[in-house]
Amino acid sequence: MAATITQFSVIESSVFLLWIVAVLWPLVYSYRHKTSFALSMTVGLLLGYLVQVLWTLLYNFELVNLWLWEDLWMRPDEAKYPSGWITFISAGFLHSPVNATHVLSNILVISLVGIPLEQRLGRNRFAAIYLIGLIGGSIAWFLFNIDSSRPALGASGAAFGLFGAYLAGWPKDEIPFPLILIRKWPVFYLALIYFGLEVVRAYSTYGLERPSDVGHMAHLGGFVLAYVMLPLVARGGPVPLGIEDGGPSSSSEVINRLRKIKRQMQDLSELGDPWESQGYELPKTLRGPVNSLMNSSDEPETRQAWMEHIGDISFCPECGLQLGVIERSDGPHLQCSNNPEHFNWP
Repeated sequence: MAATITQFSVIESSVFLLWIVAVLWPLVYSYRHKTSFALSMTVGLLLGYLVQVLWTLLYNFELVNLWLWEDLWMRPDEAKYPSGWITFISAGFLHSPVNATHVLSNILVISLVGIPLEQRLGRNRFAAIYLIGLIGGSIAWFLFNIDSSRPALGASGAAFGLFGAYLAGWPKDEIPFPLILIRKWPVFYLALIYFGLEVVRAYSTYGLERPSDVGHMAHLGGFVLAYVMLPLVARGGPVPLGIEDGGPSSSSEVINRLRKIKRQMQDLSELGDPWESQGYELPKTLRGPVNSLMNSSDEPETRQAWMEHIGDISFCPECGLQLGVIERSDGPHLQCSNNPEHFNWP
């Protein structure tokens, strides 16, 4: 970095520390209180942007002498050296202070796409895929502009990474999104529309040598890296890949119903696995899914998703017919589709 905090004036040091707190405090709060990482990230990005605007106002009134943000942007010609590596990440927390639509568009995607994706992945895995998309965007910009001093900034790589990850994991989920109309759209269509538009824009920029201030390759880099890495990150997660249940729901009616079911659900850790608890030998092919069911089923939706997955690949040990899932007031039950007396758990 061209400037260090020891070179700052009192005002500059104070505002810089304020920016760090504004960005990190919502994320620390999310970790400590186990709240939504996606929602906390949108708050952190917005608060960080407001501090950037404050710094800009102070700079215009000559109350600060340094234009700090240039040292935190990712410039490919400077990012080659170890002193610039931090900008591969720091650039993802900065937006142009004179372009509010940049940060607002990213926040829109991170909230509308990120929150249901986080419900699929869980908070820690979602945080990992968000970071992968962010770094993927920075790497792509670096590789395609390796000798350039044109800076990259913004959370767009991470935002596009969420599209890529969701497409890789649960493409048939339907999530609310303002594409022409604010309604539920399949992730498959949303992701491919965004990806296709960026391919066209990237070609117009690089293929036809038309200059652009928008990091289209960074968007594609975040999308592709998150898409490729999602199966690895999601392995052993709370929801099987490709499950088709319409997608997470957040309506108050559904939430209240799920809370009621959760209060009545049995603790599976006290029962043993579905087969051995009923006197049968657990098939080897089911050991992984059953283990995931036992370890990641404290939420009704998660329990039902794993049971449906197990039902799709298993059969009743008594009559050999397909197993199915029945939702009851005390949660979902895995049972024989022919005769519940043959197999009924829990």
